[in-house]
Amino acid sequence: MNRHRLGRTGVEVTGLAFGASGIGNLYTEVAEEEAYEAVRAAWRRGIRYFDTAPHYGLGLAERRLGAALREHSRDRYTVSTKVGRRLEPADAGGDDLAHGFAVPATHRRVWDFTADGVRRTLEASLERLGLDHVDVVYLHDPDDHAEQAFHEGYPALERLRSEGVVRAIGAGMNQTAMLTRFVRDTDVDVVLCAGRHTLLDQSALADLLPAALERGTSVVVGGAFNSGLLADPKPGATYDYAPAPAGLLQRALRMKEAAERHGTTLRAAALAFCAAHPAVASVLVGARSAAEVHDCADRFAARVPAALWRELRATGLLPPDAPVPAEEPP
Repeated sequence: MNRHRLGRTGVEVTGLAFGASGIGNLYTEVAEEEAYEAVRAAWRRGIRYFDTAPHYGLGLAERRLGAALREHSRDRYTVSTKVGRRLEPADAGGDDLAHGFAVPATHRRVWDFTADGVRRTLEASLERLGLDHVDVVYLHDPDDHAEQAFHEGYPALERLRSEGVVRAIGAGMNQTAMLTRFVRDTDVDVVLCAGRHTLLDQSALADLLPAALERGTSVVVGGAFNSGLLADPKPGATYDYAPAPAGLLQRALRMKEAAERHGTTLRAAALAFCAAHPAVASVLVGARSAAEVHDCADRFAARVPAALWRELRATGLLPPDAPVPAEEPP
């Protein structure tokens, strides 16, 4: 699988990345062995970039990912985690489903982008992962904490990078405006943009992706399927973690029909579109089972006919200037 460097660092990521939220029991429980098999399947398919966060299952995703990767030499893979949500022990009982994870509510999340909070959160992540370092650290969803993230959290990451504790730093969000500010006003190496550069939402083309190209900053694209709609468009499908509006569902169904007419799948087209922009270093896909990993890897490797992109542009389903994979030779 192709590898790309993040910004001007020596950190390399594979074009397809494994997102660990699913094995952190996102929405439903995943058995321990099933979680490990998902990571093993990713490894067998050539994936060498793995992303996680304390938020995912109150640390469960980090523990499972670290355990599954322990059988491999540390210099053979890249790991990223996130800071900004510090975990504190809690004894309230119950579960964490209010935050989307089917795990016992043994901890509570505390928003903390202070320098001390960043270091403490990273230290706890390393302990759960069983690693002495991670390669990439992102500020996680600082939407409502901009002042603290820019003036305390980001400088803390810069110091960690200069000390060699981490190799690359950035921010991960579901919006483009603040990520663009990080790209333009700081020295981040990479940003993780979820859901804003997809077949259904190209808002990152207006600001983030051009800024990243100009600055030499890498972009990792998450949410390629917009939380489900582009994976399997049907009534009841979700878009950005909520029921998909009728208009978007119809648009996705038209794209699916077009993809099938051209002998491919909507999932393959969704992944190929995300990867096509020159600023994009990796496409991050969450998976909770080996079967899901294999499906994503198959779709990512599939050739998407140029005729499909021409049709999507001609019918207005894609903007005429949206970057798509290079056309195959005639």
